[in-house]
Amino acid sequence: MTSKKNNDQVESENKTEQAPEQSVDTTSPTETESTQTAASEEPTAEQTPPTPPQAEEKHGKRGVKLGAIAIVISIVFGGGLTYLMQQKDAEYQAKIDALTAQLEQTKSSLTSEVKATEQATIAKATEITHRAETVLTQQQKSIESLQVAVADVKGRRPNDWLLAEADYLVKLAGRKLFLEHDAESATLLMESADQRIAALNDPSLVPLRKSMANDITKLKSIPLIDRDGLVLRLTALQQQVDQLPLANAVLPEEKAQQPEKVSQDINDWQQNLKTSLKDFSENFITFRSRDGNVIPLLSPQQHFYLRENMKAKLETAIKAVYVEQQEIYQTALSTAEQWSQSFYDQESNQVKEFNKALELLAKQTVQVEYPVKLETQQRLTDVIRERLRREVTTLVTEEK
Repeated sequence: MTSKKNNDQVESENKTEQAPEQSVDTTSPTETESTQTAASEEPTAEQTPPTPPQAEEKHGKRGVKLGAIAIVISIVFGGGLTYLMQQKDAEYQAKIDALTAQLEQTKSSLTSEVKATEQATIAKATEITHRAETVLTQQQKSIESLQVAVADVKGRRPNDWLLAEADYLVKLAGRKLFLEHDAESATLLMESADQRIAALNDPSLVPLRKSMANDITKLKSIPLIDRDGLVLRLTALQQQVDQLPLANAVLPEEKAQQPEKVSQDINDWQQNLKTSLKDFSENFITFRSRDGNVIPLLSPQQHFYLRENMKAKLETAIKAVYVEQQEIYQTALSTAEQWSQSFYDQESNQVKEFNKALELLAKQTVQVEYPVKLETQQRLTDVIRERLRREVTTLVTEEK
């Protein structure tokens, strides 16, 4: 704005300095008219004396110089002012950028702090909510258990004890069957539970008694295995191994040989001589040849190993009886029987009885297929739960 004002001042001065030059130039009609107009406008009373042409020319040159100087000064001043203003603008812009960056940094830090605070608050609120829900759940369970206990005490009937006893007997039968494989005891327990249910005389429990009858039938169809008897017999055979006599060396049968006789013919004197010498030598040494497989006697060390291996096979059969592994049981007894027939004296009555016992025991069955589950357990549990829920519902309705 300052440069604009200075330019206006310079232009006004230039106009005032060009005015006398126009009065001097007589060739321009415009200047003549302006001079005449200026002369007519001046008062007649005060007539200025005419200036000489040299003075007017000097005056005009001076005005031109002054105008040029003023223009240069105004340009320099305006340029300097513009430069200063640009520097100020750059400085202000740098400050504005610094403030903007600082503002953005502050804004981002505040945003992150706000987010962190928000997340911490949400986590804390969630934790408090979970705790409250857990407490409420525990209280609800406590209330329900108290209601069940109150209903159990208040609404209990004498016949319910029979139902509880039946449930206990059925669960005990399941443990006997699946854990101990005692089908006989499980059958007796199921029959006792059926007697408790029959004593209730409740027509609604007919499906339950039907399930119990099916389970009892399945249990009675399971073959009973005298495991204790089998184990005792195997143990007795195991103790008998040390007294079994070993077989002697087995030689093939000797071929029948007819004795040679001396002939009465003189021409056979050579053959007769050989026969006589052979008969005479047999009184001292006899040679006989036999063809076939020969089983030699066992050494004391081999005899010891044989006895221990026989005992080990019988022990394996005893373990197979308890774990109900039929294949292992039969394989162990078959191997023991083969060893007995190969290495013990088969003419001995003791060995014969031992082999008969092994053959008889190998035919026994030690593995049984048991039912997968007892259908009475789940049905009886459902009946008890339904009755108890009905009693709790009745009790809550009465309290309301």
